[in-house]
Amino acid sequence: MISNNLHNAINAQINAELWSAYLYLSMSLDAEAKGYKGIANWFYVQFQEEQAHARIFMNYLNSRDAKVELQPIEEVPTAWDSVLDMFKQTLQHEKKVTSLINNLAAIANEDRDFASINRLVWFIDEQVEEEESAREMVAAFEAVENNKYGMYMLDKDLASRVYNVPSPLATAE
Repeated sequence: MISNNLHNAINAQINAELWSAYLYLSMSLDAEAKGYKGIANWFYVQFQEEQAHARIFMNYLNSRDAKVELQPIEEVPTAWDSVLDMFKQTLQHEKKVTSLINNLAAIANEDRDFASINRLVWFIDEQVEEEESAREMVAAFEAVENNKYGMYMLDKDLASRVYNVPSPLATAE
């Protein structure tokens, strides 16, 4: 059985994941409005990944006979001064999400809830990848910040990114 404390924290995490999805959708739309279709694609894939993360948590609560309680999603920004600003905010946001996931793991550890710890290991590993990806994007866009050809090439490259169903969802279907 999942503790009330962890149950409430996972419900809050579902809201955080949906907020993240909404943030990345907003970034995607802003990038597209600025003419960066590849960058818009990169953020749209992020949007899909965050929705999947929320679904994984929802599935997990349901599997533990714990009710999912959706909360309103707070407003997100809708415009950024530059693509570099988008990716800098992405990195800061992913660091925040990492701290939220680590908090869930700490609660599960305190509860000696080994099933939850096991599920959270996937999210801990995922956050390492998310932060690394965001750091790489910041570095790439810092390198071409004032170079139109470099921006064009990065935008073109990011258009090829595709969404892959996360393994916890792939095995659930």
